[in-house]
Amino acid sequence: MSAAIEDFLAMLAAERGAAANTLAAYRRDLDGAESLIGDLAQADKDRLASLGNAWSGLAPSSVARKSSSLRQFYGFLVDEGMRSDDPSGHLPTPKARRPLPKILTHAQVERLFTQVETEAESGKPAAVRMLALLELLYGSGLRATELVSLPLSAVPRDAPFLTVTGKGGAARMVPVSGRAKEALGKWLAVRPDEPKFLFPSRGKHLSRVRLFQMLKDLAVRADLPADKISPHVLRHAFATHLLEGGADLRVLQTLLGHADISTTQIYTHVDSARLVALVNERHPLAQIRTDRLAERGT
Repeated sequence: MSAAIEDFLAMLAAERGAAANTLAAYRRDLDGAESLIGDLAQADKDRLASLGNAWSGLAPSSVARKSSSLRQFYGFLVDEGMRSDDPSGHLPTPKARRPLPKILTHAQVERLFTQVETEAESGKPAAVRMLALLELLYGSGLRATELVSLPLSAVPRDAPFLTVTGKGGAARMVPVSGRAKEALGKWLAVRPDEPKFLFPSRGKHLSRVRLFQMLKDLAVRADLPADKISPHVLRHAFATHLLEGGADLRVLQTLLGHADISTTQIYTHVDSARLVALVNERHPLAQIRTDRLAERGT
């Protein structure tokens, strides 16, 4: 990997406070492009344009992400005086339609909680921990990394809030429901004596991968499709169900820790899709059409 890429990543970490996962993603994109066309710092517009063919088998969203990484890289080179020109205008720019997030119904969420609450009645630490994790994922809308890396000091004593460090090191306060606070109390009573993390594991904290696996296993036990359940799906459910209940979009942005409200607006599309489906199913005109089709069938 070229020194220019290392300098760019160092800038992202130092000036923008980019998280480790973000830096790893940029590194993969830039390293991958460099393996295709050689030293990116010296690449001309024709070599950048050739990436269109090399990326032709990728999804539009993947191409858009890779192109974005390279555009930021070349902007950095120009700002630092490492190049006098910016060739990134010749990168492929597909219009990727942002997919709607997967949605869990209220009934599916209830089944998850029924299962985990039943298991937690045993008092076994693993079951009690799973209950606390689920309460915070669905009740507070935390990202997986935010949840597993929570320090023990983040647990509120009196105020019903958690202090969470999100993307880019930005801190925010998220509410803790009465249910979640009760679950946390049960977990603290059986939790291993480890001073640093709320959810410790092998001297560190619970990993994102392990959290993912635990949720999949819970879904199977609750007789739900495992492919429908993940930490991010529960975060989506938190946001979607709050919006359905009348939450303000700006409040939702704050709770989710979105820097840009355009990211939060995806949930208005989710709710709109639900409303369209409701009209198609329940509106009197829809019933009239159904009756006419039935008559023609007879």
